[in-house]
Amino acid sequence: MSAPLPTTLRLLTSITDVPASAWDALVDPASAPFLEWGFLAALEESGCVVPERGWHPRHLTLWRGSRLIAAAPAYLKDDSHGEFVFDAAWATAAERAGLRYYPKLVLGVPFTPATGRRVLVAPGEDLPCRETELYNAALEYARAEGLSSVHVLFPTPEELPVLEAQGYALRLGVQYLWRNAGYRTFEDFLDRFRSKRRHQLQRERRALEPQGITLRTLRGDALEEVDAAWAHQLYVSTVDRYPWGVRSLTQDFFARLLAGFRHRCEFVEARREGRRVAGAFNFTGPSTLYGRYWGALEDHPFLHFNVCLYHPVEDCIAQGRERFEPGAGGEHKLTRGFEPHLTYSAHLFLHPGLDRAVRGFLAHERAAVESGLPLWWAETGFKERV
Repeated sequence: MSAPLPTTLRLLTSITDVPASAWDALVDPASAPFLEWGFLAALEESGCVVPERGWHPRHLTLWRGSRLIAAAPAYLKDDSHGEFVFDAAWATAAERAGLRYYPKLVLGVPFTPATGRRVLVAPGEDLPCRETELYNAALEYARAEGLSSVHVLFPTPEELPVLEAQGYALRLGVQYLWRNAGYRTFEDFLDRFRSKRRHQLQRERRALEPQGITLRTLRGDALEEVDAAWAHQLYVSTVDRYPWGVRSLTQDFFARLLAGFRHRCEFVEARREGRRVAGAFNFTGPSTLYGRYWGALEDHPFLHFNVCLYHPVEDCIAQGRERFEPGAGGEHKLTRGFEPHLTYSAHLFLHPGLDRAVRGFLAHERAAVESGLPLWWAETGFKERV
């Protein structure tokens, strides 16, 4: 038998340098949709992820001959915007010590705090070996370019052993996720709560009727009714509410999703007196719903909870989905049946002093997160843990 061809590393400055079919062949069918070529390309080609906005694509790819066998979406970053793993304090500490923090190398998906494989590997390949090769390549690139650090954002738990073996320091985070415990109806879900909390949720759900608001989920061909301008208008209506809000996503981004990524998109629409007043642009995997871009043109009590939490949960039960990840943040989700789950990131600094300082910080932070988990879970209001 002939020996296998050696592998070759290529650093790509655009996802379009790889055929969509070659990239998507690496993506596990059960993986998060944000790792697919179509989503990454929509970010780049719409002007959301470009050097002018602080994102320099540096996708790590591994080839055997002309065949792509492993890849990792990666970006040279001029700042920490759009990562959802907050390291501003580290950057400040580095600058005070006279160390340059930016640029840095980030492996992850821009503006998307969703757990998923950070290194994609072709079926039949030695998974840990290919992961090690690409993480080594990331480190070597950082050294060659004089970068401060490498950051792997929201990897899966299965990837952590390889990252730790490579010397990365692990960081814990928390998100609030809904898990289907075999519910047949939304009422089954409500039955898990203690009486006081159950009545609270029922009252919030009933608020829509006197407001004259109706909700429905658009998917498949029904998404023809959603145009990019409307989706973008909702998105900016939320971003513009906050002094720190940044319009990271363009109208063209939504247009590209609706044109070429529709099979992964859903839209929760809220109408009042026949007019659209709010909505949420969501994404789907084989068994998971991902809540993303919410907005409202009118303010009504509990409208956000109904559009972004209750209606999607009811729909997940009807669709037989296992999980609903509504996005980062929002402790209000805890009291509405979303359970705390750990998320992860991994960090490696080339300066020994900064690396030691960050590892010390992470040890204290990890203890706080681990001790807080049972307290957060108690806030769900469930009668018992399932």
